[in-house]
Amino acid sequence: MTYMHPGQDEWGRVKLRLKAELGEDVFTSWFNRVDLERYTNGTVHLSVPTRFLKNWLQGRYRDRLMLLCRDEFESEAVSNIEFSVRGAAIRPLAPVQTVPEQTQADIRPITTGAKPFVRPFEAQHNPDVRQSDDSLTGSPLDQRYSFETFVEGRSNSFALAAARKAADQRPGEPVGFNPLYVHAAVGLGKTHLLQAIAQSARANGRRVVYLTAEHFMYRFVAALKNQSAMSFKENLRAIDLLLIDDLQFLQGKQIQQEFCHTLNSLIDNARQVVIAADRLPVELESLDERVKSRLAGGLLVDIGEPDYDMRRKILSGRVAAALKNYPTLSLSESVLDYVAQNVTCSGRDLDGAVNRLVQQNQLTGESISVEMAEVALRDLLRGKEPKRVRIEDIQRVVSKHYNVSKADLLSARRTRTVVRPRQIAMYLSKQMTPRSLPEIGRRFGNRDHTTVLHAVRKIEEMVNADRVLLEELEGLKRQIDM
Repeated sequence: MTYMHPGQDEWGRVKLRLKAELGEDVFTSWFNRVDLERYTNGTVHLSVPTRFLKNWLQGRYRDRLMLLCRDEFESEAVSNIEFSVRGAAIRPLAPVQTVPEQTQADIRPITTGAKPFVRPFEAQHNPDVRQSDDSLTGSPLDQRYSFETFVEGRSNSFALAAARKAADQRPGEPVGFNPLYVHAAVGLGKTHLLQAIAQSARANGRRVVYLTAEHFMYRFVAALKNQSAMSFKENLRAIDLLLIDDLQFLQGKQIQQEFCHTLNSLIDNARQVVIAADRLPVELESLDERVKSRLAGGLLVDIGEPDYDMRRKILSGRVAAALKNYPTLSLSESVLDYVAQNVTCSGRDLDGAVNRLVQQNQLTGESISVEMAEVALRDLLRGKEPKRVRIEDIQRVVSKHYNVSKADLLSARRTRTVVRPRQIAMYLSKQMTPRSLPEIGRRFGNRDHTTVLHAVRKIEEMVNADRVLLEELEGLKRQIDM
């Protein structure tokens, strides 16, 4: 009879819930080798194979693990979770489960006329497409994300042109700009654009690897653990085009150093690099300064929120796709106009709006009207409420406008090029947020509240005598409120 430590059943249920929430790939990357060591006095003791994984889970998933454990460990209240690193002995991986027949039917290599892209999940479960151990597979690509399905508008036309240029590059041709760095808020098309580049470039015969920052970290840690780091580096630096998505999630000193070396090697050898993140390199505070500097030397393009015409195009495309599955579906022009006018944040929100209206129609039989949309989309429509401004938003906009870094705003530097933007940022923080003077001072390098008060009064005096400055401040307020 096999002895099981107390809590093993509960921990098994926690892992099942994590897999359902996060998906197979993320769960396998981060939780597949997390073990319950013991459960005593309200503390769940978990062990992991590497220090990196321990730090990663503590920083990103500790709170979620605590909630799940409190739900499942019913014998006593869970008050703490502790992580430890196991010894050098590495246990074999758990047996691979058989993939359901329907799932296997949906998993196919992406064919673009060149060597097929193999999804990592497929390579693990299908021996016919398994690659050699020293090959480098990328993150999965979605065939729907192509240039043909990307909706162009004024807010993304420059980014789209740069992406097409990067995708059309032929092996051996001079690289016009390197790296290409695309930054935008969530749901505005960064991932769509990067995957479109990957699929188009592969069709042109280029060796392409598309990786999320999370997948890059996982592959590098796995290579270190398997003592194949050199092979990993050599394979990665031998490609023609590297695309890294969600760079803001790249963590760990050693991993960032390796990423910097890879970036330098590819760029120095005229290999194209394309990066996407949710903000500018200088605003990625956890990123190594050398990486920031290298990224800033490339072409930086941003994608803004879609305007009304672009939102209308996106909705028309989503409705056309829905009609293939629901031929009797009817969405009037007035409904589409209403959604385009009121759901304004991102293409992802527009997708959600169409899906919600379609499913409510199909499940209830209720016709899709403006009245139905008002009720069904009420949470999405909250985006029209006044934006809650954060001091970080003000610092970001002021830093960009005056071409100074956020670090300079928080520093003790007293040069005029830094003091004036800092005073303006403090003034706007007092005007646009409910924060007190001491709180604002703490957010600007732990300054005293009298320093903030002096800055506010100084800018108020200048505004009364300088109309140009007044207009400049109004422009900054508009950018912050966007």
